[in-house]
Amino acid sequence: MTERTTPSVTAATERGLAEAERVELTVDAVAPGGHCVARVDGQVVFVRHALPGERVIAEVTEVHRGFVRADAVTVLDPSPDRVEPPCPYARPGACGGCDLQHVAPDAQLAWKTAVVREQLVRLGGLADAELDRLGVQVEALPGGSLGWRSRVRYAVDAADRAGLLKHRSHEVVPIDRCRIAHPAIQQLPVLTPTGTRWPAAEAVETVASTGGDVSVAEVRDGVATPVSGPTEVREVAAGRDWALPASAFWQVHPAAADTLSTAVLELLDPRPGEVAWDLYGGAGLFAAALAGRVGDARVTLVESSPTGVDAARVNLADLPRVEVVAARVETALARRRITGPVDVVVLDPPRSGAGAPVVRDIVAAGPRAVAYVACDPAAFARDVRTFAELGWRLAALRGFDLFPMTQHVELVGLLLPVDAPDVDRP
Repeated sequence: MTERTTPSVTAATERGLAEAERVELTVDAVAPGGHCVARVDGQVVFVRHALPGERVIAEVTEVHRGFVRADAVTVLDPSPDRVEPPCPYARPGACGGCDLQHVAPDAQLAWKTAVVREQLVRLGGLADAELDRLGVQVEALPGGSLGWRSRVRYAVDAADRAGLLKHRSHEVVPIDRCRIAHPAIQQLPVLTPTGTRWPAAEAVETVASTGGDVSVAEVRDGVATPVSGPTEVREVAAGRDWALPASAFWQVHPAAADTLSTAVLELLDPRPGEVAWDLYGGAGLFAAALAGRVGDARVTLVESSPTGVDAARVNLADLPRVEVVAARVETALARRRITGPVDVVVLDPPRSGAGAPVVRDIVAAGPRAVAYVACDPAAFARDVRTFAELGWRLAALRGFDLFPMTQHVELVGLLLPVDAPDVDRP
């Protein structure tokens, strides 16, 4: 049962919840985006800084047609999974970078597992029994929940101070340090306590690579200019050394690149002589892993970012059977810049997912298996549904907590034609 805590209870009931109104409510299940769901007089409320089963006082932060957003500002009946956030800025109205610092580590994994399951049922069309068979579960990475983020982009406020943004806002929150940032980044003289100011900069980009490099650049008019450290950083992953611009894309958790490349190989099981595609291939992490398995067979990497293309061509120069195609994946497939036959495909699209046209073109090429690396459960679920409509099934799924303390999760799924036999996978 819920109870309004504002003075004008009757008026509030007639018009619905209003911004800045406070309301007592009991929190229900987790939802995508780092929220939990609650209801007040039938109105859906997405509540941050809460846990399922808690009774809280929540302050409304946004009002939309059909739902509102709110922050839990007082916890009346706490969940046993609630902990004190290790960061003083992880609270309502402050930094929005971490969604789950109030949640115990094991409960964070359960939270993310529940979100993945819900999205696959609601958007992917899978039944609970299928998910039970798949054993859907999000796994922790080594290193703990703090000090893992190896790339941090700080915003700069009107007083030239670097900081992080409030949730769903362009307002900059000056901080002393970011607790989830890599220790080398936390020690940089970038933030307010050092007295550092960034006149004319719109952002400050910091990198602490797995190769031991630490780099700082300021961003003006969208252009990053080095301030300290190397402009090219070294990464170590998949048994190789990588060199790439500090501004180039690379996984932000130090253990992520090895974790994902290992999972892809375990699920896909590429064999000598098999032709492979690495779509949305970036600097070539998965292409290199595939090349190590398929021997003299061709591996084609498709990437649209000029920075990624250049990095792939440099870092994979010792692998002559790897071809790097500079194009959008949709264009490369639709215009047959890459053609079948192909045996195995790695699909690692952006947060928006691959989309139906790309999925259709992959299926039309006739691979025996697809490994899908996803950073958004909703987009992944929609693409799984498209695969299913084309006669494919999700045969295996692994989840990884690449982003502790946040609502984000990474998935690696194995997709097979419906008539393909089941195979043993880790």
